[in-house]
Amino acid sequence: MTIIIRDELLNPPTWFASFRDLTLICSLRLESDILIESENVDLYYHWLRPRGGMDFISDFVRPGAEDGLHIDIEHQYSPSIVVDRIVPENTHLLFQSIRSAVGV
Repeated sequence: MTIIIRDELLNPPTWFASFRDLTLICSLRLESDILIESENVDLYYHWLRPRGGMDFISDFVRPGAEDGLHIDIEHQYSPSIVVDRIVPENTHLLFQSIRSAVGV
């Protein structure tokens, strides 16, 4: 299944290391394609790339352009997991929610 992460979840209070950990385990354990949903592709690409944030990201998409499991700050599409940040305290819970949603 494709996992689509809203660009706003890349901003603080999200921890970059936790974002990278989440994309790593989803990519390797679930064999998922991970997309970033954004209207500001250049801004986020140029911020993520030098930090290694693109290692497990397949591509960027415009909001609503792709079907898949959305991880977002508010419920806009189904299916969605709503979260306000990605931090060490919730990374495992997010992974478990994603794993349940994709049926693994």
